[in-house]
Amino acid sequence: MAAIKTEKSTPLKPFVPAATAGILSLIIPGLGQVLGRQIQRGILLLGSLVTLSGLFAWRIHLLAHREPDAWAKFVKALGRRPAFVLIVLSFLILLWLYIGWDAYKQVRDKKKSSPFVFFIIIAAFFTLGLQISQVDLYKAITELPDAWPPLSRVLWPWEAAITHNTETVEASADILIGCEDEPPPVPEEIPGEPYLLVEPRCGDLSDLDENNQIIKGTELTLKGKGFAPNTETLIFWKDSLGNEFRPRQDGEYVSTVTDGNGEFTFILVMPYRLIPPSAKGRQIHNVSARQITRVGGAIASDPLKLTIERMIETIFMGMMATLFGIVFAIPVSFLAARNLMSGSWVTLTIYFIVRTIMNIVRSIEPLIWALIAVVWVGLGPFAGIIALTLHSIAALGKLYSEAIESIDPGPIEAIQATGANKIQTIMFAVVPQMIPPFVSFSIYRWDINVRMSTIIGLVGGGGIGFLLVQYIRLLDYKAAGIAVWFIAITVAILDYVSSEIRNKFV
Repeated sequence: MAAIKTEKSTPLKPFVPAATAGILSLIIPGLGQVLGRQIQRGILLLGSLVTLSGLFAWRIHLLAHREPDAWAKFVKALGRRPAFVLIVLSFLILLWLYIGWDAYKQVRDKKKSSPFVFFIIIAAFFTLGLQISQVDLYKAITELPDAWPPLSRVLWPWEAAITHNTETVEASADILIGCEDEPPPVPEEIPGEPYLLVEPRCGDLSDLDENNQIIKGTELTLKGKGFAPNTETLIFWKDSLGNEFRPRQDGEYVSTVTDGNGEFTFILVMPYRLIPPSAKGRQIHNVSARQITRVGGAIASDPLKLTIERMIETIFMGMMATLFGIVFAIPVSFLAARNLMSGSWVTLTIYFIVRTIMNIVRSIEPLIWALIAVVWVGLGPFAGIIALTLHSIAALGKLYSEAIESIDPGPIEAIQATGANKIQTIMFAVVPQMIPPFVSFSIYRWDINVRMSTIIGLVGGGGIGFLLVQYIRLLDYKAAGIAVWFIAITVAILDYVSSEIRNKFV
């Protein structure tokens, strides 16, 4: 037999010569490529240059939005961010010149030139991205020492995970604010009990001047005895309204250590305290010396207990949302499978409606659904379950339906050949093929829902996220660190468990 020869298609001839294409692309970027019959490449290059130029002009405007004209804006922006402006401007000029050269090469060599032009585009977008997203590596490095103390508490919070029963030994004395009146009496000394003597027994609180600088108050001499020897003793202050706090000196909480006889002498500057205008009469404050000692073994702290409770709540939120999502997603997935719903225009219409609704629901993040659910049913885990369930139905419905569309049509045809109806075809030809991917997708969604449960708690959707945001707002970084560690440990364990289940069923 004679060999059959196939003729290669002859490439279409460009509309203009190479030099003309290069010049035209310098006038209108991408036009030379279009006339050289590289239409997609020309449109892509034009769009990239226009987009980069628009973003660059926008950032110039933001950097100098008070200037009246474009040149003044550019000059001021150049003065404020010279590196950014010069680098992006250089990329734009280089890209513009290279588009002209690219058009010339496209027409002359009749083949695609070097992809170097796309590296220029990526580099220009990256430079703009650094400025738009306000990435500041210098600030991140120089301010790390200031951020390290709270970060270290988050990274290793276990000191706050345990606590101890305590026993408190305390002695106190009254202080009169202002010395125009008779000061409080000297506290009575009781044998065998701790005792605190303050001299003088009246004085002025610290205050602020016009520049908000501290004006030191009266210095008090605190003399204590009858305390445990060689033990740290904390100093507390209570104002006339009964509010107690630990005063600071030189940025540190005030404390002292008793000597071998259980005695101490300490100089305390009367702290700053705002006295409300409604306060009338004698203003009696109280200073106390307090020793707190541990009694008995370690016990779980309140943050640890609350974290465990909320973590269990989070796991069950994810489990319940996944269960409800599976129950509703399975029937929806059959309606969203094109190979099952293309039999008539009615079923095809249902297919498009279901697909559209699923796309809309899936496009809205669970965080937004949680906000809506909180308005609907109030704060708590139920709102989180509703949010995760809605998103799970749409997400699982899409995954299930795509798995149905990719099944082997052979069993379906064999079942239909026996005269089976639609329901029987699904039960005996579709469902057996769907069990492995259904199990895999369901377990994967449970893993996602548990992780998402930690986020939707930030907006009141219950779970450990709600507790975590409260700790962060209270600047209790050790308690927040306990919650973060439990989230990481739980997600790791669930990932291992889900992997084992997939190995058994998939």
